[in-house]
This record gives sequence, C-alpha cells and structure tokens, in this order.
Amino acid sequence: MPLAVPKSNEDLLPTTITRARYGVSDMTIFRWLADPKLGFPQPIRINGRRYWRLADLQAFEARQASKEAA
Repeated sequence: MPLAVPKSNEDLLPTTITRARYGVSDMTIFRWLADPKLGFPQPIRINGRRYWRLADLQAFEARQASKEAA
C-alpha cells in the first residue's frame, strides 16, 4: 500500500507514515515520546490509534534543525 502524501499542515499522520517519515521503528517513537528533553510531539489518539499533526512534526523538525545549526 503506498504511503499517503499529506495535503495540508492540519493533516493527521498515522504511526506508519510518521515512522516512515523519520525512518525509525515503533520502539524509537516510543523512546522519543518518553524523553521530555527531545520534545517530540505527543500523538492524538483516535480509537486507540496514534496520529500526529503534520504542523507539530514540522515544528519539531525546525527545532531539531536549529539545535544542529547552533
């Protein structure tokens, strides 16, 4: 099944697409969520499934890029 391409910043990305976006496993996402210093956005739960707002992920990426540039 091909991965869906988000259309707007308000799109919700499921765990599979979020994992594919960063090339990481579900365990890595779990660890990122457990690390408050990292600041990875918390998911929205719908029917027991996790979704992330694209805008939240983009803000996280911008923070990480600014940390690396410093």
